[in-house]
Parts: sequence; C-alpha cells; structure tokens
Amino acid sequence: MILLWAVVIGIVIGLLRLGNVRNLARLDLHGLWLIPIALVAQLLIFPLGKNPPIISTCAGWVHVLSYLLLLVFVLVNLRHWQLFIMGVGLILNLVVIAFNGGWMPASENALRAAGMDAVADTLVSDSFYTNIILMGESTRLNFLGDRLYLPKCIPLASAFSIGDLLLAIGIILLLGMKMASPKKSHGEPAD
Repeated sequence: MILLWAVVIGIVIGLLRLGNVRNLARLDLHGLWLIPIALVAQLLIFPLGKNPPIISTCAGWVHVLSYLLLLVFVLVNLRHWQLFIMGVGLILNLVVIAFNGGWMPASENALRAAGMDAVADTLVSDSFYTNIILMGESTRLNFLGDRLYLPKCIPLASAFSIGDLLLAIGIILLLGMKMASPKKSHGEPAD
C-alpha cells in the first residue's frame, strides 16, 4: 500500500507546484499496457475474500513474471530518470523474490507493527501467504524483504521492502515533477 500512498503524495506535490494531472499525458510512456497485465498477474495470486487465489500452483512464478513485465516497462522508458530509481527498486524486489522461489520474505514484526496481524498469524501457521513467506533462517536475502512498515495509525498501513521504498520515491518524483506545467522559453507558447 506504500505505492498507493506514493501516488497520492506525488499528485499532491504536483498540485502544490501548480501542476495539472493532464500534463502526465505528455510523458509519452511506451508499453503502458505492461502495467495492467503485471497488476492483474499479481491480483491473481491474492485470495478473494475467504476463497483461495485463482492461481495457486505456480503463484511464485506468476509473481516473478509480474516484476519482469514491470521491469521491461521501466527499461523502455529510461529517458525519464525517475524511472531509473523505480527500476532499481524493481530489481531489488525481483532479486529477493527470485532467490526465494517466487515469494517475498516478510518480517513478522513489521507485519504486526503495520497492523497486519491476520497475515502474520497465517504466515506463522502456514509459513507462506499468497506472494509472501515468513522470514527465517532458510529464506535468502532477508534484508531486501518486507522489513519496513507504515505504522498502523496510518490508513492502509503495510509492511514493505527497500525496493518498494525506491519504487515509491520514483513515483513521487515522477508525478510531482512531471505534473508541473511546461515552462515557456524565449516567448514561445508552451506545448
């Protein structure tokens, strides 16, 4: 949920800089269709209510695939330096997910501090939940896993990784800076 907060913060910063959301249409981003496909892939591995996820047998590899799609999107749009920051975050997440068989390791303490007790309880009893596993001695690269958290007093608080933090920073910078109106130069009208 940190990424949702990043979108909100980025838009607020853009508006405070006297920008307009319509200016984002001028970004000329290629491969935008990769984002909804990646998001749908990630949604397919989450349970819907009390029902099991739609894709459960290969959920870990669907998770990896979703990150690969997002990474391709970033690579074809690197002319925007903010996407470079997002790309580093994606790579960090992809590495830790791939090294752990398609699951993101999450800290029980971070989940509980974010108010995600039900997820923490499920992880403690089953060791994995949708796209995350409980951190332990057998998990690899735990320092890249979901160790950070938004406190539970914040709406939609959750645990997140260093990679997610970099993704959030990239989103905030992209939205906050690119919403600003193009500047006029030498008396020419803005395009």
